[in-house]
Amino acid sequence: MSGHSKWHNIRLRKGKADAQRGQLFTKLSKEIIVAARSGVPDPDANFRLKIAVTRARDANMPMDNIKRAIARASGEGKGDAYEEIRYEGYGPSGVAVIVDAVTDNRNRTASEMRYVFSRNGGNLGETNSVGWLFEERGVIAVPVGGTSEEALLDAAVTEGVLDVQISGDSAEIITEPRSLAAVRDHLERTLLGPAGRKVLSATLDLRAKSVVPVSQEDAPSVLRLLDALEEHDDVTHVYSNADIPDAVLEALA
Repeated sequence: MSGHSKWHNIRLRKGKADAQRGQLFTKLSKEIIVAARSGVPDPDANFRLKIAVTRARDANMPMDNIKRAIARASGEGKGDAYEEIRYEGYGPSGVAVIVDAVTDNRNRTASEMRYVFSRNGGNLGETNSVGWLFEERGVIAVPVGGTSEEALLDAAVTEGVLDVQISGDSAEIITEPRSLAAVRDHLERTLLGPAGRKVLSATLDLRAKSVVPVSQEDAPSVLRLLDALEEHDDVTHVYSNADIPDAVLEALA
């Protein structure tokens, strides 16, 4: 599990992450709008839109909100000129950082990203400056409690699964990007559904090909940058190759 994913999950468990539900729903709506505009406005025929809608539903976003976002994308509502932009750079300890944003003002967001990086000990880089250090993967988080490791691994032996990573009371199933939805359906049908449990989340993610160890002393500054980026209204995803020990993350959360 990536350092920032672990950090987010620990803070969520302790009630310290995404307390502002309205901001989260706004970000999810933006993702749905740009995903719907990338193809047809039908989740069953648009893979990106299906993933965006699934992520919104996993966050308990009301269906009315989801339908309104799709309608806006197809011209039935206020037509915001949203566009996707990816920013790349470096943070403290030399960790690589990628930020995905959806904005209606490219110049404003670029200026604010540059400010957030510099104010928190980082440097905004050029396009593709760190992108080659990551690869796209599907990531499905599932609860482990009540399920044996053997049963989890057996259920994960299906087409498209690349790895299984167990950490505490949850596990991540890593898949080929196009296999994400099919693997999720398989896990719910064979493993989780019969036990009355659900997938915690399922999303397309960027995973570092190699990680940068971060010391206990440097961890607060790295996390400060990642948190500041994630809290920006235009930012939808933050990825890094920081490797911070679980004990340090627990102590800082």
